[in-house]
Amino acid sequence: MKDPQIRYTGMRESAAPTPINKGDGEPIQTVERRFLDHFGLAEQPFGVTPDPRFLYLGPKHRQALTALNYGTDLNRGFLTLIAPPGMGKTSLLFQYMEGLRNKTRTAFLFQTDGDSRDLMRHLLADLDLEGEGKDLPEMRLILNQFLTREMNAGRSFILVVDEAQNLDEKVLESVRLLSNFETPWMKLMQIILAGQPQLAERLAKPEMAQLRQRVSFSIRIEPLTREEVAAYVAHRLWVAGYKNSTLFSPGAQCLLGEYSQGIPRNVNNICFSAMSLAWALKQKNIDRDMMRDVLSDMDYQVPRAQAEPEAKIVEPAKPAAPLIRPAAHAAPEPPAGNRPQVEPPKEKASVAPRIADQPKPFAPPRYRAAVLTVKEPPAGGKLAKVAFAGVVLVALGWAGVQFGINKQFDASWRSIMELVKGSSAPAAAPPPAAVAPVPVDSAAQPSSGSASSDARSELPADNRNTGMQPTGSSESIRKGHDSN
Repeated sequence: MKDPQIRYTGMRESAAPTPINKGDGEPIQTVERRFLDHFGLAEQPFGVTPDPRFLYLGPKHRQALTALNYGTDLNRGFLTLIAPPGMGKTSLLFQYMEGLRNKTRTAFLFQTDGDSRDLMRHLLADLDLEGEGKDLPEMRLILNQFLTREMNAGRSFILVVDEAQNLDEKVLESVRLLSNFETPWMKLMQIILAGQPQLAERLAKPEMAQLRQRVSFSIRIEPLTREEVAAYVAHRLWVAGYKNSTLFSPGAQCLLGEYSQGIPRNVNNICFSAMSLAWALKQKNIDRDMMRDVLSDMDYQVPRAQAEPEAKIVEPAKPAAPLIRPAAHAAPEPPAGNRPQVEPPKEKASVAPRIADQPKPFAPPRYRAAVLTVKEPPAGGKLAKVAFAGVVLVALGWAGVQFGINKQFDASWRSIMELVKGSSAPAAAPPPAAVAPVPVDSAAQPSSGSASSDARSELPADNRNTGMQPTGSSESIRKGHDSN
């Protein structure tokens, strides 16, 4: 019996459900329609189907999508996409396959609970190839012929396996053998394994070394941050036609980002429940108290990583009291030959069961008020201060004495220099008088010369040194020459 084949057709955004009319022709408004009209929405923003239109390409999802396109464009062969459950892997894969339309042939498999033969049969059925009643080698031959035709037509082939963490080791080995469809210059098939973190743990086993070595890129999607959760909610509301300013208050968004753990599926469930409660209470906005009530009803708890760690009180082990025994009086030792041979006592095995230490009841720490105490300086400090003050005074006195001595020495030196300058300055002499030339006989020249020398010898010492002539009238000088 053949398995039913599911065909996925494109969704028409303009299609609307046919309204149900009453007997008088008035359409009956459904519950969902009343719910959407209450908030001014065109469609449900937090649905459960992986609609690519509602895909929020934040920084982490955008990076993962870029890595997928980059790896397949380079024909790398094997890629892995790993993310926690509810992170939107399937929506991201649909967006990725939508970008490959009309240029690459793709196949999407999510039936991962069978053996290798079931996997090949699902693959051929997705490609419109007949694989019923054939064994595994025959189905591989059919697949090889299909890949050769696609290569000759200039198209590549990409196989996407979702929920790959459910594949056992034998099926994973069959998937690895599919990558052997290749030519010397290119791969005929590229494979993307998408799954939860258990897939990475399975590939890390030693027996999976051959498959792990063929994986070119291992792409991971981490949970959203609180800011990304707020942007995710705003994006889905905008796609659904919400036109008001805000639906969730800042306090409600803070609780949503904390309790959802950054998982989009958790965000969708919490937001839908909060909107349902607001609709029942005829409220247009959702505040912090309403969000807290929803979280308590849904049994959401703060993640362990964000919860405050429990305080652990470790008491130091008390040292065992030393066992002190009084020393007995030493008895005289017998001679060496008469010493009895005494065997050492054997240790008795303890058969009593050990009782586990019971945890002590928690005692809250006692806090004592802080007291600021000022200690008085020791008595010996006064003597040191007095000694220091004395040293300072002596230094200042010595500096003053030195300053006075220098001042006196400077004054004395200036007075001596003034005296030296006064004694060395020449006395001012009157201008010499005009002397008429005296005729002298040529015969009397020697005598006149001797007379003049005698006259010069009679001059004072000061006039001789300065080279000045004696003062007097020309008459006296002339008489002196005549007498001579």
